[in-house]
Amino acid sequence: MSNPIVVELVRGPAVESVHAGAIAVSDAAGKLVLAIGDVGRAIYPRSAVKLLQALPLVECGAADDYGFGARELALACSSHNGEAAHVDTARGMLARAGRDGNALECGPQPPERDADRASLHRANLLPNSLHNNCSGKHAGFVCLACHEGEDPTGYVTPDHFVQAAVRRTMAEVVGVSLDADICGIDGCSIPTYAVPLDRLARGFARIAGGEGLTADRASAGKRLMAACMAEPFMVGGTGRFCTRLMEALPGRVFAKIGAEGVYCAALPELGLGIALKADDGASRAAEVMVAATIARLLPMSEAEAARLAPLTQPRLVNWMKRDVGFLRPAGPLVAGLAA
Repeated sequence: MSNPIVVELVRGPAVESVHAGAIAVSDAAGKLVLAIGDVGRAIYPRSAVKLLQALPLVECGAADDYGFGARELALACSSHNGEAAHVDTARGMLARAGRDGNALECGPQPPERDADRASLHRANLLPNSLHNNCSGKHAGFVCLACHEGEDPTGYVTPDHFVQAAVRRTMAEVVGVSLDADICGIDGCSIPTYAVPLDRLARGFARIAGGEGLTADRASAGKRLMAACMAEPFMVGGTGRFCTRLMEALPGRVFAKIGAEGVYCAALPELGLGIALKADDGASRAAEVMVAATIARLLPMSEAEAARLAPLTQPRLVNWMKRDVGFLRPAGPLVAGLAA
């Protein structure tokens, strides 16, 4: 099954580029509210499932015992810029477990923004693992291991206590067995398991409303999602799409990017989960896809719609700051918006 074109890039009077993709929107029972393209094909969700990967940290009591608030929990679900607040919060999480940045196994990564890289340079410092965009998730993994009396060394390997707990939890939430034959290695070195989009959407619908989960898991999921919506800066940072989207619709949307054009999101008041992938892996397409899907589903005030509009149809600006074009939803996605 070929996925339809769902995003177009327009420059001048012509469509210059197109992006195909698939989108699934589900309720907690697995009923598809929207299905565009091949939503049954398994994809690697990458960082879009960090909230699910953080569930064991909360469920085992580690988050409470270490005194983690919304900022720490949001960072555990984040793909951040490596700004000072992100680095300091990750460092603080590790300190509460008696560890430091040397415990992280995600690898060093320069901060995303020029300003933060320049600050390191002026201080004659090199980027380290705390600057890695996944350091919050990895700090959560280290804290989980320490709380449960496990040696965190090697926590990124599939057979370590931490990854076994994450794999088991994710499988229960999405309702799919996560086996070695559908496993790759993520950019931050942990296992990533392929899951069909429709099952991912159902999993996030379960998190959104708590339906189909144990009481403890429903509480943990609600707490993590609420933390991300309360602290969107910690989920991404300055200029990041996840942050901008949750700031545009405060308390109404959870959204998280994954590499290679993936997004997972939830609309708690509707009890719906969203999972999508741009076929070519383009983040710019995935961002338009998730914003347009939310615009289609979520009743909004005029002010909310105005805040979301620049994300649904982002403008293209050249190096001279001139407006030269825009991205827009297309095909079945724009048809849904017009309905």
